[in-house]
Amino acid sequence: MRRVSVSGNVAAVDLGATSGRVIVGHVGADTLETETVARFVNDPVHAGDGLHWNLVGMYGAVLGGLRDAFRTTPGIASIGVDSWAVDYGLLRGGRMLGEPFHYRDERTARGVASVHARFPHAELFERNGLQFLPFNTLYQLAAEDPEVLAFADTALLVPDLVGYWLTGEARAEQTNASTTGLLRVLQASWDGALVSALGIPRGILPPLIAPGDRLGPLRAHVAASIGAPEGTPVTAVGSHDTASAVVAVPMQPDAAAYISCGTWGLVGVEVDHLVLSRAALEANFTNEGGVDGRIRLLHNVMGLWVLSEAIRQWERHEGHRIDLPTLLDAAREADGVVFDVNDPRFLAPGEMTSRIDAWCAEHDVAPPRTRAEYTRSIVESLAQAFADAVADAARLGRVDVRTIHIVGGGALNELLCQRTADRAGMPVLAGPVEATALGNVLVQARAAGFVSGSLEALRDLVARTHAPRRYEPRA
Repeated sequence: MRRVSVSGNVAAVDLGATSGRVIVGHVGADTLETETVARFVNDPVHAGDGLHWNLVGMYGAVLGGLRDAFRTTPGIASIGVDSWAVDYGLLRGGRMLGEPFHYRDERTARGVASVHARFPHAELFERNGLQFLPFNTLYQLAAEDPEVLAFADTALLVPDLVGYWLTGEARAEQTNASTTGLLRVLQASWDGALVSALGIPRGILPPLIAPGDRLGPLRAHVAASIGAPEGTPVTAVGSHDTASAVVAVPMQPDAAAYISCGTWGLVGVEVDHLVLSRAALEANFTNEGGVDGRIRLLHNVMGLWVLSEAIRQWERHEGHRIDLPTLLDAAREADGVVFDVNDPRFLAPGEMTSRIDAWCAEHDVAPPRTRAEYTRSIVESLAQAFADAVADAARLGRVDVRTIHIVGGGALNELLCQRTADRAGMPVLAGPVEATALGNVLVQARAAGFVSGSLEALRDLVARTHAPRRYEPRA
């Protein structure tokens, strides 16, 4: 990294599937510090037509967090927004046509049937390079009410929609656009033929923008409402939260795999070329866009969602909160079984333990009996799924993986980190926990001139300022 004499502040808006945050980052040649100035819950809402995000409410919380950021931190040079992928809002004349659907809403099933009747997954994989996930944007758009879709003039993914509300500029950031299934991978542009064949109005997809590009200045009324200087820019970052997280993985890409572990476990390697082989298709791997044109070759594992949903189930039944550290301590001493966490039955909200029981019954496996055994079983099953996905990623990407990096909230789960190391037979380096926010901050800081260099230079700064915890494999 070329040494620069300036340092400065940026604000990262990081929207996750369960919570959102506004984080201020202070960045310089030898400095990478963050402070969370606002945190808010992201609870979906069951409406008459399905499961939705309360995105308007979340945007209000974002503005409140940015107001706190500008009040407490002078000289914020930029704002960047990241979020989960695939979900979108439809607009007409700048007005949103209802709250965005949640990707776990069951309507996606009819979208899959509609799309695959014309384009089998194998053909789609040749065009978009994506693994089959029933909630990818093209399936959701195929499930839309045709009259609503025809009435819309713009479709914006969640971080692009927040960026539009902040600036008035409608753009599609490339890393998130790559998850829609509507990009032609070899051209990195919208697949016009596919879009037309699926009956999606071509004009609703906005122009693409790359991480590090300036989206636009804050609207005057937004700047006034949050106390920001007039003209404060919004900078495109790796707006898919995994793309931002991978920026902040302090790894050597030719010798490591990453697991961005939160609600989902995104397990893969970083490569500089597309992997569209038959083997990648059969392993259900995906080629998603990364910052600086890198490819994130990865597989989605169900992630800590399974454990979180089981805990919510127990809390609903018992009427009190369950302490996760205490639960994990008990799980250390408990027995556990390994089940397929990627089974589609675990995708929807609901009674998670009964689904585990059903899987065990169907596969002639003795089910867990106690809460500690369920927890241990979930951890063991995630660790095995992670180890298997790492092995597949290494084979498909031709990467000599010798270390696994776990970032995100899962880096705090000591039992999961250790068991992943044990099952994979290689060291696990855990952290940083706030990788997504750090990646968001770093891309903004580089665009603002506070740091410079390649992804490797940015990762070197992460390694020097956020030492990971090492877990050695045990017999």
